[in-house]
Amino acid sequence: MASEGVRRYIDLQPGDPAPWFEQRGCENPRYVFDTAAGRWLVLCFFASASDPVGREALAAALARRDLFDDAHASFFGVTLDPGDEKRGRVRDSMPGIRFLLDFDGRVSRAYGAIPADSQPGGGRVPVQRFWFVIDPTLRIVAKIPFGTDGAGHREAIALVERLPAPGRHAGVELQAPVLLLPDVFEPELCEALVAAYDRIGGTPSGFMRQIDGRTVLVSDPGHKRRSDCHIETPELIARIQARIRRRVVPEIRKVHQFEATRMERYIVACYDAEDAGHFNAHRDNTTRGTAHRRFAVSVNLNAGFDGGEVGFPEYGPRTFKPAPGAALVFSCSLLHAVTPVRRGRRLAFLPFLYDDAAAKLREGNNAYLADGLGPYRPQDPDPARSDTPSGSEPALSRGTD
Repeated sequence: MASEGVRRYIDLQPGDPAPWFEQRGCENPRYVFDTAAGRWLVLCFFASASDPVGREALAAALARRDLFDDAHASFFGVTLDPGDEKRGRVRDSMPGIRFLLDFDGRVSRAYGAIPADSQPGGGRVPVQRFWFVIDPTLRIVAKIPFGTDGAGHREAIALVERLPAPGRHAGVELQAPVLLLPDVFEPELCEALVAAYDRIGGTPSGFMRQIDGRTVLVSDPGHKRRSDCHIETPELIARIQARIRRRVVPEIRKVHQFEATRMERYIVACYDAEDAGHFNAHRDNTTRGTAHRRFAVSVNLNAGFDGGEVGFPEYGPRTFKPAPGAALVFSCSLLHAVTPVRRGRRLAFLPFLYDDAAAKLREGNNAYLADGLGPYRPQDPDPARSDTPSGSEPALSRGTD
């Protein structure tokens, strides 16, 4: 046990995963740090820009503005001093320069800049000042103390100068851990689902966020622009169930040793060039109402479009454009994005798969759904189960991530 009076700091080292967090920024009231993956990230815990030590660190970063462009690398300055905001000592500079207003110490505690049991605002807090360099998959590359005479600043900047392209951060080009399965849906099924979309019509869809402890459906066309229609025809649902059970579930079992028994939602989604349909980088299981999701499935239903490709920024710039009927299958924890459609429209069938244990989690999280989001009832017929009667109509989830 530590002696009385000894303060404990989190001690992160190279190779450790960088803690994820949400914190207020100068311009973004809720910056979600893990969505910045896919580029080199530099966190500078300077504590305050009111003293020479903090100002010197910021000057070192701003003097090399060319290194931080949000494509190769991004800089995040972390301040504990409310005076930095009040007096305008820090401000974002896009692209690439952001400040996190860590007045409650959430980020500083997680990275060991202040003791794990400390609370800014309750008296003097001992501060450790250093730089973290983090790779595109959010693993720590270096922890560099400020040192004396600016030595730490020079070391951090020199390291950023030497970094390779984000897509080769591991020394080789990486393949995102995804499955690409041809011939999951036959052409006739693809055509039937496209026809259903054209007949029913799509409705603009939002995405889920955790706000004040509850899962809330929000809309932001700058983040996501897509229209969805819900398939409710029993015959179409039965055909979909059969293909997923026979052609997707066995591959997940083989590769991931996971037995998918349940499927959430039957939607045909449309990304249309007329409104530059897209979905910015996100993860599919980051709220209480979506935490049960294990695997996402994206089955393209048509060709004849440009853009609309699925990318995984943590694993490089490569994107995927499956042929009609082919499925892209990936963990819901992976950061992914859909590039803007430039010509035509991309239609896709987009369910989530999970298992019985996750179904219990989903049911338990009903209490955290905002008004208007229908609760999950585990007794309803569930389409991925092998014992589901082929003609039964499942209760459709209205999740829209």
